Amino acid sequence: MRTVRPEARASARWRAFACGLVFLASCMLAASASAWVPHLSVLFSSELTPDPDTRLPAPTRYSYRGIHTTVVAGVQTPLRTKLEATVPAELGNVLAFYRTELGKLGWQEQHDGAVISADHVQLAFVSPVGPGMLALDRKDSGTTVNLVQKNASVATNANVMPEPGQAMLVFSNIAETEATLTINDRTLKRAAGTRAVSLDLRPGQYSYEVNVPGHPATANTLNFAAGDTWELTVGRDGETWSPLLLY
Repeated sequence: MRTVRPEARASARWRAFACGLVFLASCMLAASASAWVPHLSVLFSSELTPDPDTRLPAPTRYSYRGIHTTVVAGVQTPLRTKLEATVPAELGNVLAFYRTELGKLGWQEQHDGAVISADHVQLAFVSPVGPGMLALDRKDSGTTVNLVQKNASVATNANVMPEPGQAMLVFSNIAETEATLTINDRTLKRAAGTRAVSLDLRPGQYSYEVNVPGHPATANTLNFAAGDTWELTVGRDGETWSPLLLY
């Protein structure tokens, strides 16, 4: 991951993925207030004002804020957009801010599975372009924010949309040798430079192992939620990249 200065834009890394020769990339935008500390003039104000320049709703007052997007090459609209922030305000005030601002954008709050407590909030939404999720957690004297929006039409066009109630795993190999993935009692082999293969999975936790000749095996565990699509990629040097949540 590349480190960027405040208000700078940079690509975290580019990944190749082919579902019909589609290339995906994960990029990150990081922004912060001066020296990562909010201005004192607004620190003690209870009012949270929306920042008009953010891709997803966010208060102008924050001590950290970052935007992460997963995109298809040649398509400006992201598959998945995630906002992370730390806001120096009470959790209840931050929750009220997001209910107001997301409502203005046509996000519909879903009550099934909602969690609202003094220290943690987890809410699902249906946004105009696809599923959304908001998670808030109390941290010290502030609140951490994780806000996600998925774009269903982009995912469908890129062939990475899971079946209803299912999850998906995409396995791609851009190395110069064969790579093998073992997961859920299945073994998938991909020759060098071949198109990616996708695998439908029921939601749950799965252990997997990736093997590439001349390299140590890579073993890990992934949690698949319904509607999620993860990517596992073997890079050109034969090293297995960290899992990427595409959608």
